[in-house]
Amino acid sequence: MNELDRKINEYFAGLVVRKDLVKTVKGNAIVPTYVLEYLLGQYCATSDEATIRTGIETVREILRKHYVHRNEAGLVRSNIREKGRYKVIDKISVALNEKTDVYEAQFSNLGIKKVLVDSTTVKTHPKLLVSGVWCIADIEYEFTDEKNTSPWILSSLKPIQLSNFDFDDYVKARQKFTTDEWIDLLIQSIGFNPEMFGRRNKLTQLVRLIPFCERNYNLIELGPKGTGKSHIYSEFSPHGILISGGEVTVPKLFVNNASGKIGLVGFWDCVAFDEFAGKQKQISKSLVDILKNYMANKTFSRGIETLGAEASMVFVGNTRHTVPYMLKHSDLFCGLPDKFYDSAFLDRIHFYIPGWEVSIIRGEMFSDGYGFVVDYLAEILRSLRNHDYSDRYTEHFSLSSDISTRDRDGIKKTFSGLMKILFPGGGESREEVEELLKLSIEGRKRVKDQLMRIDSTYGDVSFAYLNSLEEIKPVATLEEKEYPDYYHKTAGQDKNGTSRIDDPDDSQLASTNAQAMAAESIPKEKHLSFQENQKGISFDVLLGPYLRGAKRVTVTDPYVRMFYQVRNFMEFIETVVKHKAQDEEVLVHLVTSRDEFKVEQQKEWFEKIQESSISVGVEFTWEFDETGTIHARHVVTDHGWKILLDRGLDIFGHYEMNDAFTFENRIQKFRPCKTFEITFIKSNLSTGDG
Repeated sequence: MNELDRKINEYFAGLVVRKDLVKTVKGNAIVPTYVLEYLLGQYCATSDEATIRTGIETVREILRKHYVHRNEAGLVRSNIREKGRYKVIDKISVALNEKTDVYEAQFSNLGIKKVLVDSTTVKTHPKLLVSGVWCIADIEYEFTDEKNTSPWILSSLKPIQLSNFDFDDYVKARQKFTTDEWIDLLIQSIGFNPEMFGRRNKLTQLVRLIPFCERNYNLIELGPKGTGKSHIYSEFSPHGILISGGEVTVPKLFVNNASGKIGLVGFWDCVAFDEFAGKQKQISKSLVDILKNYMANKTFSRGIETLGAEASMVFVGNTRHTVPYMLKHSDLFCGLPDKFYDSAFLDRIHFYIPGWEVSIIRGEMFSDGYGFVVDYLAEILRSLRNHDYSDRYTEHFSLSSDISTRDRDGIKKTFSGLMKILFPGGGESREEVEELLKLSIEGRKRVKDQLMRIDSTYGDVSFAYLNSLEEIKPVATLEEKEYPDYYHKTAGQDKNGTSRIDDPDDSQLASTNAQAMAAESIPKEKHLSFQENQKGISFDVLLGPYLRGAKRVTVTDPYVRMFYQVRNFMEFIETVVKHKAQDEEVLVHLVTSRDEFKVEQQKEWFEKIQESSISVGVEFTWEFDETGTIHARHVVTDHGWKILLDRGLDIFGHYEMNDAFTFENRIQKFRPCKTFEITFIKSNLSTGDG
């Protein structure tokens, strides 16, 4: 275990589990993650390897004996008959039989119906009446000659979820972790390896948890396939339900006026619509209308009676086009069904997760570290719905007076949710508050900026906040920085109309945009900042103009050790080759640190680059800094340019570099970058070393 895993086991003993164990025990059992982790939490919530191995075998045995596979349901029913009583793990739903005035259970996989359930069980577990609950149940078989009597008897039933927890202990243990450690713990709890994600990507994953801890929170995420949009809502919590966006009806979601039966919003903390996008979907206008009212007022009508509910609404779907295409030709909501492509409906959304920033899930992204048993975290998040942290920013910041009440509500609910997740007991710094506030504003701004394209009645809004010195801090979305020429369009504007730059920060955005930099033919002194997940950046655009004409280039970077770092350096040399004259030769010299564990491998990579470079007119040399004192990272040319890179050449986020058929692998501008800054300095001294 690493230091974080040891710390997790120390302060949350018995409440955490190693996340790779789920795959180990799952086999072909089609059960949610929280069901498996409930069992693992009973037998494997420890760091002792021997106990874990024994626990895995116990859980496997439980699943083998008691989990009901559909294709083996007949055998299980036979076992119950022969033994008289048997324990099963299955999804159970209950309905009231009005003719006989009794509650009857249906077992999803076992395939039995009309199993009598007493009223007390239904009152204790009301979710049995809506869509079903995974349970451990004892079933008895007693045949009778009576025609309308079922031979199946439900002896006992226990929903698979945590029975109790201590919130104060949770808050107390949270104080033992730094913010970075806590974020990594939460990311591991979701099931991902935090080392594969940047800070912004981690926070994006945590935004997906807000509907579980914030009442009546409306969230949308649209993006490419395979990014795990629906995973959290189907696998993560027993308090959330994932339904197909094309199948839901008003009676199922809200209320059946004929029977008076309350729908999903009355029983679940979070209702998520899967596959929400798609122009071809047939959607009822009455559903959209009642959704609009519920999302705005938290109420819905049943005849003459008005009812309230607390369920958060989540909409996830796939996009068919790239972001610049959507921004140029339509808007970021263009993939929604026509009935939902309604400004009044979309204005109820509090946050738009940019799904195109979320990496497609790959095998190496899953965690083998320790995280909370998800059912434990689900109960914590549910208890946090009773708290309100929406004003925690007011000590340091205030929102621009230009922001409307509805925009302000969206920002505050997102901020409150993130604060609950990260700082349930307080202790946040001013910088951390500012980070979460900016993200909250950005997510609502993404919604409002698209509404201005759809509906001309929406006016300009300055999405900004003020610090304690009353300094105005504008907030921009990442796609606004990447595509300023396409971003600023309003409803009624010609599809090919010119961009509208009237935001205080737009000129700055354009100057930091990679496309704008590419248009500069003459290198200039400047300082640029780039945001995590920003795309359109390449060594050609960023560094090429400053390398043109150089005969000697010295790169000082202590971290050219790992394969991906050496590959970055090779791509830097490719940039040198592209920008040098064909009849000229260039010396590229690298000053770096020796890899303590794999220096021979490091040398072998350098030698291969050296051999390859000769044929294209580049002489590559390198030296190891034996003092161990170099920290600054920069590129110096013999014709007077010094380029300061705070990350060296390591500016790109994780991408699938082993897949030759992905464009992120082939072309740099399609890769998301890390947060980094770069400064270009022109010197009168022409030197060839750092």
